[in-house]
Amino acid sequence: MTLGQLRTFLAVAGTGSVRQAAERLVVTQPAVSSALGALQREVGTPLVARDGRGLRLTPAGVAFAHYARRALGLLDEGLAAAAGAAIPERGRVRLAAVTTAGERIVPRLLAQFRRRYADVEVVLEVGNRVHVWDLLAHNEVDLAIGGRPPGGQPFVSLATRPNLLVVVGPAAEATAHDLVAATWLLREPGSGTRETAEELLRELGISPPVLTLGSNGAILESVQIGLGITFISRDAVGPELQTGRLEEWDHPRLPLRREWHLVGRADEDLAPTARLMLDHLVSTEDGFSLRS
Repeated sequence: MTLGQLRTFLAVAGTGSVRQAAERLVVTQPAVSSALGALQREVGTPLVARDGRGLRLTPAGVAFAHYARRALGLLDEGLAAAAGAAIPERGRVRLAAVTTAGERIVPRLLAQFRRRYADVEVVLEVGNRVHVWDLLAHNEVDLAIGGRPPGGQPFVSLATRPNLLVVVGPAAEATAHDLVAATWLLREPGSGTRETAEELLRELGISPPVLTLGSNGAILESVQIGLGITFISRDAVGPELQTGRLEEWDHPRLPLRREWHLVGRADEDLAPTARLMLDHLVSTEDGFSLRS
């Protein structure tokens, strides 16, 4: 069993296609088929099955993919730890962040980090919370930034930062009727903000019309042109509020006070370069505070 075979298998699992896996890996389709066949023979059971014109994972393949991802993630983590052990300032750190944090909080903090540690390689992946926690669980990132980490996982919240959730729209004065009548522009299912917004609507006992949009940028642009209002982290709309392009709606239940969490894995120590990142994030103005 080789690393190449594992990477090939995961590429097929992710694309459902030998052709697309070959394109992703920049190899030939026969090379993908050969590696996949050799791996299945060694495992001793089919890992993929035909599904129309593509491929799908068998139950054995689903189980094996979990361990293959974690094995490659651990190896990648080990390589990064080895590179940073002698000189942490020249190592690599892998971050994941939910969309709002990745777009509006992390870039500023990373710019400060890069000015201090110019030789550190930083890898940042941005996605919804399901994707972010999945990356952390499979050792594919060292640290993750999001809302409260899910239970039942070996995660530990290392530091927090205030996260105020607000309703913004084209008018500053809002009544209960306005909240019901306006269209709520919300992120896709799987977004932490979407889930909190739905909880708020249930608590308020209202069922306004909802339009789902796939990015904060699309939501903010839609609010500005009058398509509706949105429930969002104040961190995501700071510039728009400052310039008056959007206004925060007042309501006795708002803002909701939540926290951003900087999260690691509870069952292992941070690699030296990842520790540098943690120390930076908790020492920077407007950064995180270590949990007591």
